[in-house]
Amino acid sequence: MPIDPDDLPTFDAPEQLSELMGIEILKLSLDEVVGTLPVSGNRQPFGLLHGGANAVLAETLGSTLSALHALPDRFPVGLELSCTHHRSATEGLVTGVARPIHVGRSTSTTEIVITDAEGRRTCTAKLTCLHRETRPSGS
Repeated sequence: MPIDPDDLPTFDAPEQLSELMGIEILKLSLDEVVGTLPVSGNRQPFGLLHGGANAVLAETLGSTLSALHALPDRFPVGLELSCTHHRSATEGLVTGVARPIHVGRSTSTTEIVITDAEGRRTCTAKLTCLHRETRPSGS
């Protein structure tokens, strides 16, 4: 069942990293979260998409998927992220697709596959989130 992005809670934190990097969420459901990231503006010194940009896209999509499962009773926070970079991207958009591997009461694990504009896999990531009973404080 698709989830309306407007149903996700918004937080008043200014200058969210996903927004600064140009991440756009295209699809939200309990089975899949899909988003894109522009290569332009997110390159490392040699002109390739920065590996950290892949990590930001992966954690954004995986955390969003965990939130769809955990909220409003629990609040997901990242516990572990691993990324394997298979090939470089130098232009256009990369697309990430997050799908659940495990969804439990206290944790969830998500696989995120990132592909280039030609559909070639550039990165495979795995994110595990802890589902806290309370929202972490900003202090």
